[in-house]
This record gives sequence, C-alpha cells and structure tokens, in this order.
Amino acid sequence: MIDLQRDGDVYVLRYDAGENRFSPDFLGAVEGALDGVAKNDGPGALVTVGTGKFYSNGLDLDWLGANQDKFEEYLRRVHGLFARVLELPMPTVAALNGHAFAGGGMLALCHDHAVMRTDRGYFCLPEVDLGMSFTPGMNLLIKERLPRATAHEAVLTGRRYTAEQALRAGIVQRTAAEDEVLPAAVELAASLAGKNGGTVAKIRADLYRPVLDALHGPALS
Repeated sequence: MIDLQRDGDVYVLRYDAGENRFSPDFLGAVEGALDGVAKNDGPGALVTVGTGKFYSNGLDLDWLGANQDKFEEYLRRVHGLFARVLELPMPTVAALNGHAFAGGGMLALCHDHAVMRTDRGYFCLPEVDLGMSFTPGMNLLIKERLPRATAHEAVLTGRRYTAEQALRAGIVQRTAAEDEVLPAAVELAASLAGKNGGTVAKIRADLYRPVLDALHGPALS
C-alpha cells in the first residue's frame, strides 16, 4: 500500500494503492510512515509520490457510503494527515506523477513544493461538481496555499489544471516529464535537506497557524 525508502538525506514515500484514496488502511499506513520520518535526526527531507496515473484521488467515497455514521471521525483523521504533513520537521515536496484530485490535491498543497508531470494528470478540486462543500480546515488550507484568484477559480469551477496551467496558476512550482518527476522532486528536496528540521517546522507552523488550528479543531462547522 505504501513504500518508504531513503535516497541519501531524502525520504521517498510512495503511495501504491490504486487511486490512493484515503481509506482507513491507507491513512494508517501513511501515518505510520510519517511517524518514522518525523524521528529523523540530522539532515532530511520528504518526497511523496503516487504510482501509475494517480497521485491521489482523495476521500474514499465508497467507504464513506458504507460508514456514514463515522463521517466526522473520518474527516478528523483526514484533517490530521494534512496537519501532520504541514507540521513535519523537514522540507517536503510532492511529486505529482498523475491525477491529484479533491483531497489528493489538498494533500499536495500541504507540502512546501510540488513538481507535476507534464504529459498526463490533472490537479483538480471538483467538490462543486460533486455537490460537496469544504470543511473550515480545507477552506483555510486552500486559501492560504493558493493565490487568491486561483483558489477562487479552482473551488468554484472545479477546473482541471494541466501541469503547465498549474505552474502558471501558482499551484505547483516545477513541471517535468513522466520519468523526471520523481528525480526532480528528490533533487529539490535534497537541496533543502540541510535546513534545521525544528526550525523549518516552527516557521511553517507559525506561518500556517490558522490553518493548523482549524485542522486540529472540529471537522465540521
């Protein structure tokens, strides 16, 4: 379901569960991997990447449909994953090998940087077309991590952004061909790995304090 490897100072966390939707098992596997990464002592950075044509399609709607009584508990756990990445004591880079939809797109936004594949895959927040709204924590995350005009367009139109469009819109910082997405992300992460992890975590937490407070608070308003 997930694979954690180390390339020099860079941890590479690969999601390998089909569409990489946030099932309870998937969340548990990622949480466990991040527990280990957070214990790093010395230089370090994290890269996350999916497999095939998916980075992540976000919430597991099939599981939710069968477990509606656990909806708020589930959302709290998803919020916890977002907060965990934002609080990680090291630089982070999302390698968007394919589609990053809905919660998967929001997970990418929790990283410091993102590199997106040029020939296939979209970044998309399609909730408006699914008849869904965003939680307060998700709203703040999107608002704080995207340029205002981009956030407005992304959430109210459900636009699917290609890599080139996402770069122009300020959603990602770099683009690369399929076979270069992960190497480019690892190279970027390695260039940042020498920064003090505790300092990185403190600065990031202070910068996104309203987001973290919302993610750690009630899942539903």
